[in-house]
Amino acid sequence: MGDHSGKHGIRWRGSSILPAVAGSVGLIVLAWTSEATSQADGRATAASDTEEASTPRRRLTQEELRQQRAEQWRRAGRVSPAASPAGVTTPAANSPPASVSASSPAEPPRVEDVRFRGEGGQQQVVIDLTRAADYSLEQHAPGRWVLELPGAVIPEPLVRTLDVSSFAGLVEAVHSYRNDGRVRVALDVSVDARVVARAVGDRIVLDVGASAPASTAAASASAVGSSPAAAPSARGTQAVVIQAAASRAAPQVSTLDLDVPGEQRRARYTGRRIQDLDVRDLDIRDFLRFLAEAAGVNIVVDNDVEGSVTLRLRDVPWDEALDVVLRANGLAMVRRGHVIRIAKQETLDAELKAVLDRREQLYVPPPLETRLIPVSYATAGELSPRAEELITDRGSVSVDARTNVIIATDERPVLDQIEELVRSLDTQTPQVLIEARIVEATSTYAREVGIQWGGDFISSSATGNPTGLVWPNSIGLAGGATDQSTPTMGLTSIRGGQANPNFAVNLPAAVGTGAGGALGLTLGSVANNANLNIRLSALEDTGTLRIISSPRILTLDNREAHIEQGTLIPYSQISAQGVQTAFQEAKLNLTVTPHVTADGGVLMKIKLTRDEPDFSQTGARGDPTILKREAETELLVMDGRTAVIGGIYTRNSGLNYSQIPLLGDIPVIGWLFKSRTDSDRRSELLIFITPRIVNRAESIGR
Repeated sequence: MGDHSGKHGIRWRGSSILPAVAGSVGLIVLAWTSEATSQADGRATAASDTEEASTPRRRLTQEELRQQRAEQWRRAGRVSPAASPAGVTTPAANSPPASVSASSPAEPPRVEDVRFRGEGGQQQVVIDLTRAADYSLEQHAPGRWVLELPGAVIPEPLVRTLDVSSFAGLVEAVHSYRNDGRVRVALDVSVDARVVARAVGDRIVLDVGASAPASTAAASASAVGSSPAAAPSARGTQAVVIQAAASRAAPQVSTLDLDVPGEQRRARYTGRRIQDLDVRDLDIRDFLRFLAEAAGVNIVVDNDVEGSVTLRLRDVPWDEALDVVLRANGLAMVRRGHVIRIAKQETLDAELKAVLDRREQLYVPPPLETRLIPVSYATAGELSPRAEELITDRGSVSVDARTNVIIATDERPVLDQIEELVRSLDTQTPQVLIEARIVEATSTYAREVGIQWGGDFISSSATGNPTGLVWPNSIGLAGGATDQSTPTMGLTSIRGGQANPNFAVNLPAAVGTGAGGALGLTLGSVANNANLNIRLSALEDTGTLRIISSPRILTLDNREAHIEQGTLIPYSQISAQGVQTAFQEAKLNLTVTPHVTADGGVLMKIKLTRDEPDFSQTGARGDPTILKREAETELLVMDGRTAVIGGIYTRNSGLNYSQIPLLGDIPVIGWLFKSRTDSDRRSELLIFITPRIVNRAESIGR
């Protein structure tokens, strides 16, 4: 360890790195932030990466994998690395052979086997361990998934690459190797694939399947898990689903893993950190060779890549430094296995476009199917426009009105979506029972007090009481308020014949059969020449009346309902054609339009009318008047609740005096010359509304 300087002033500090950039102009200062122990691990890691990159791929069948598993633990030594391909820079380092020993609780977990299973359409990568271990699964790039086992060891026979592309599935290759003191298992899959990691005992299983719809896919994701033994809180089998990028639309391309620098929203850099990097006017190809040498990765650079690099970085990961340089020079990289290819952006775009065009040419659309989707509660014509929004250019939607069926023709996944949409919309329409209650209460009070009195007096020779004067010799005095309709019940005739009270004050109360009472008094003289008649009458009437009308009607959501009940009152009309009979309606009418809300409320538009005839008040020809009451409103009431939508309260009170002028105003004595009538009428009208959703569970599910 120490400072090493090249003949062109290039210095490295912290690692023994040969000046691979001889001939370049500039200054490079590179220092790793690792301590002595971590530096030794870094050299061992670089060596393992060299073997990984240089080990030729072998196409293994399932039978060969089972045969090799029995021979793995009898192998010893290192696998001799083959010559690296042209243009690929690999680090030169030595690492001691991995030891094989029995597993014990103090020893780190050891990988016993890495195998691929692709039978029956199921694709899995199984990693067998000597004991449970922590693990993490990350997506480093589209189509590149890496499982890391911190602190685990892997024997040399298992440091290899399995080419499983012959299975024609989503997995193309499986790489197992050591890196930075941990074991990594990398999967090259199609960019439209998803990976599920789960621990089952001492085994970690990676399930590979097609990605979910783009609406639920994540741009990038990572998962960290542990086996049940490593995480005591975990129960059963753990599974972590990592979704592929949602922006990758079908048809998917699995032959290129294109990494465009700066395109990721939140880039994650996991490379070893460079403490200090100072480059001035250095050829970019030499810089890339140097970076490959320092980081222990394999980099292939296209022949048309050119330019120079001038930068100064401190404490950054090497992959972030690479990303910055590529972005500044309009370049991009493609990861393929353990090799990173650097090329111009337009070159990779053209290659990707060619692959996509080829895939479109080879793409065979799935067959079309026709499905009959019955509609129960709605009409097929109402739901068919919604289904047409989901069909592809090859599909069609029609309606059979007679059977109320939607006829859809398209690919099977689209038909499944249409059928699910129809099932979601074809639900029972809410039915609402609306009950209105009209309560009318009336109270009346009336009191009348009346008086009648009068008589006659005669002074003449015939009656034996002349005045003794020449004139007037005879005098006669009598009341003059008596007529044929004046009530005289209670008075007697003293002179014989019919009583003639000759009332001077005639202010009776309206008494009669079933109403009030009266008392008469008659006083007469001996000669029957003087009579006095007095009649008192009084009436008090108290009454209460309560009328309840309760119309009910059942209707569907958003449908107007109408119910009425009443009578037709005939009346006569006189015109040029003569007398005609017409009819006036006196009825109870309820008109309502309900709407059921999602939370179980009922929004109603209500018009309620109550008309009734009043025979106590008639017209000139005896036709009754019509008492009209009406309420019209909109309100929201929860299911089963009762609301008062309105009310009318009226009170009519009166006090009436009938008297003889002046005399009736005399205190106390004035009651002999007047009558009194008191009246009080109160009326109150209330309207209640109660909605009830009959099929609540089937229609709104609450």
